[in-house]
Amino acid sequence: MLAGVDLGGTKVAVCLAMPSGAGEPPALLARLSEPTVKTGEADALARQVLRLLDAACAAQGLTRGDVAAVGVASCGPFVRRAGRVEVSNPNICGGLAGAPRGLGNGWTCVPLEAPLARAMGEGRVQVANDAVAALAAERRWGALRGVDDCAYVTWSTGIGVGLCVDGRVLRGKNGNAGHAGHSFVGDVAGEPPLCGCGNRGDVESLVAGNALPRRLGLQAQALLDAAARGDAAALAQVRGLCALMGRLFYNLVATLDLRRISIGGAVFLHHEALLLPLLRAELVRHFAVLTDGVELVRAGLGERVGDYAALALLDSSSA
Repeated sequence: MLAGVDLGGTKVAVCLAMPSGAGEPPALLARLSEPTVKTGEADALARQVLRLLDAACAAQGLTRGDVAAVGVASCGPFVRRAGRVEVSNPNICGGLAGAPRGLGNGWTCVPLEAPLARAMGEGRVQVANDAVAALAAERRWGALRGVDDCAYVTWSTGIGVGLCVDGRVLRGKNGNAGHAGHSFVGDVAGEPPLCGCGNRGDVESLVAGNALPRRLGLQAQALLDAAARGDAAALAQVRGLCALMGRLFYNLVATLDLRRISIGGAVFLHHEALLLPLLRAELVRHFAVLTDGVELVRAGLGERVGDYAALALLDSSSA
């Protein structure tokens, strides 16, 4: 029995699965999710993961001891303390940007790997950035199979990226390679919006799902639904969002000479028909020598990419 943990700024999901045949993703047996905890002691997040894992096991007549290994695909960035991953994510840690973000806690990072390893036993827990893990899953079972120069991008509560060049997944000194959501792609009118990381005007602060209510006064779902119905004002705003995201895609392609980018995340997947043509049009508008033939595609694993991302960490062939 394997367990996967999809840990994001909005929700935590835990699934149980059994390995499948060669080339097939693990068979999902059970899944539980709930909103990400953001109050209490700093170890509240790790305790939430363990509680959900115990509940998923109990539903199958199992205990935590029946789980051979746990893969954790977590939003980042990461800090390493005594060699263990701690999470310093702006949508979880209210201490990064302070009171204006209103998260209700003073955390700047929260322990994750150490308490999980203590509970599960040494060698049974693997933790990686969620976008990097999703990249591994998409390369193993999804839309990036057979592509050596590629990226996975999530457009959801936040903006995350996993990168692969010459068949090698990029990770960086702390496992934070791909945090392009905290890069800058251009100015917007007025005071630059505040990101949860403390930056003003980075990509995440401009286009992420949790940024739109603060920046534009509309929930992402409402804005995109209105644009899809043909509302001219909403469509103009969405075109602006896609211009900013398109610049991010272009920067990734220009820097790494990518062939294909797989896109997931709730914001994108729920409005693919609207967003994908706009993103493609923005990408090909720039320097054809670099962008000709580059493919932007829907994540092949769809809305289950987070579950399979965590499980891919337990499959050595997906590295």
